[in-house]
Amino acid sequence: MIILGIETSCDETAAAVVDDEGVIRGELVLSQIEAHRPFGGVVPEIAARNHVAHLDRLIVETMDEAGATFPELDCVAATAGPGLIGGLLVGVMTAKAIAAVHALPFLAINHLEAHALVPRMLAPIAFPYLVLLISGGHCQLLIANGVGSYSRLGTTIDDAVGEAFDKTAKMLGLDYPGGPAIEAAACGGDPARFKLPRPLINRAGADFSFSGLKTAVRHTIHRLPDAPTATDAKDIAAAFQIAVGDVLCNRTANAMQMFSERTGKMTGNLVVAGGVAANQYLGDRLKQTASDAGFQVVVPPPALCTDNAAMIAWAGIERRRAGFSGDPLDTIALARWPLDPVSARPGAKA
Repeated sequence: MIILGIETSCDETAAAVVDDEGVIRGELVLSQIEAHRPFGGVVPEIAARNHVAHLDRLIVETMDEAGATFPELDCVAATAGPGLIGGLLVGVMTAKAIAAVHALPFLAINHLEAHALVPRMLAPIAFPYLVLLISGGHCQLLIANGVGSYSRLGTTIDDAVGEAFDKTAKMLGLDYPGGPAIEAAACGGDPARFKLPRPLINRAGADFSFSGLKTAVRHTIHRLPDAPTATDAKDIAAAFQIAVGDVLCNRTANAMQMFSERTGKMTGNLVVAGGVAANQYLGDRLKQTASDAGFQVVVPPPALCTDNAAMIAWAGIERRRAGFSGDPLDTIALARWPLDPVSARPGAKA
């Protein structure tokens, strides 16, 4: 089985050809960081226009790299949500056109499910397992029961953790994207100099909140006599990163207990996915928390943590293996598409 995957949910334009043995035969990812850097965050209109300008070329070059022709594909998979609707439409419509012209099945892939399933492309991981999805747009804990079957244990009630990193970096005058910039600055900072809150820590459940933490950072900066110096930025970055680590570990510890109660399994795998999973400090903290609870942490390589098309193609392979033939060509893109609709509630982000 060979599948073409297309990813355009945010600010990466990506295409990949993956086979059912997990081999990436061809892959290209075009980053838009330079286009969005002046704004300190992703501008949806700019992102969509860049997808339009580059996606066709990336697909052709990826197919050439894979040594494959369109008729040789088993199907075409594209991210259909959640994400920025303009970008999603570019990828979905392109995938539909390829599928229609070459009489191939079309698969509308949930971006969150792709993150949750991609570790199975690298090694056999049995269901059920726990997933911590941490990225610029998403922050939630789920039980992956099987392909297409997820139980959400907790989600952010306001902002995603990746967004908090970006906004904090912007307030401190650090580079974009904020995640790597905060991590680099924190290495030389004094985390004890400034006191920051740990929202929802030690409370029941596995929900997250980061809006108050961002506000506390802003107030801390405003209380400084002048604009933040390099030392100020390092110290605030260090305090912020530790606060985030405390929150993630506390909520994940609760989720591991909930996982055991629901599945009857006292140990298991914790898959950490999404762009923020590339943060080494947070990864080390989560590994220790998981180890204390008897869980094994699985983190994909950085290139598979950030948005990419290989995970979209792999999710398509998983769905085909599960017996799903394809989606109608009138399937729509969804800006919000929770993996566990039963747990979805007003005000909670996907």
